[in-house]
Amino acid sequence: MNVLSIAGNDTVSVGGLADDADLTKAEIVAVHSHRHVVPSSLWRETCERATERIDILVYAGIYLAEDPLFFSTLKEKAESGVRIRVLMGDPECEAVVRRGIDEGHRIMDGKIRNALVNYRPLFTSHPQIAFRLHDTVLYNSIYRADDEMLANTHVYGIGAYMAPVFHLRRLPGGGLFDTFANSVQQTWEGARAVTERDITGA
Repeated sequence: MNVLSIAGNDTVSVGGLADDADLTKAEIVAVHSHRHVVPSSLWRETCERATERIDILVYAGIYLAEDPLFFSTLKEKAESGVRIRVLMGDPECEAVVRRGIDEGHRIMDGKIRNALVNYRPLFTSHPQIAFRLHDTVLYNSIYRADDEMLANTHVYGIGAYMAPVFHLRRLPGGGLFDTFANSVQQTWEGARAVTERDITGA
């Protein structure tokens, strides 16, 4: 019987899974009730395990953009050949304005520009890290590292830090992981390059 280790302790049978629904459930490593209870180290450790790709899809993701250890991880992974794509919200698009209002403030554009200012040194020091801006309505912020993912749901009326986070690992035939991953690819294809105006607002 094939088994898959989940979160280091529990196991589920892969060979004995009855159907696609069971496979989908098996892709769920953990569910965190709020983003702020996710261990801060988990975001970095997930990326540290990547050997092929890292994808980040957010509006601002300021909590990562202010973490110097996360920056070091991105640099090290880029230098080792890992493909890294960072998708952030277009600070002037309607979806960003709307998200700020839904969260009870009107500063989402400022949060994005703050994050871009922090990331700007990487534009020249590590140009292989690709940054783009999107104007889509996000229902989740997604952080993918190879076949591992953290998906932060967006809930109307509260900030993303209060919303649940799903920790996923991809299994062939599972479907849940790939559903999130496909949305990242579609958003990337419709996104645009970052300009100086996006950073400064002038």
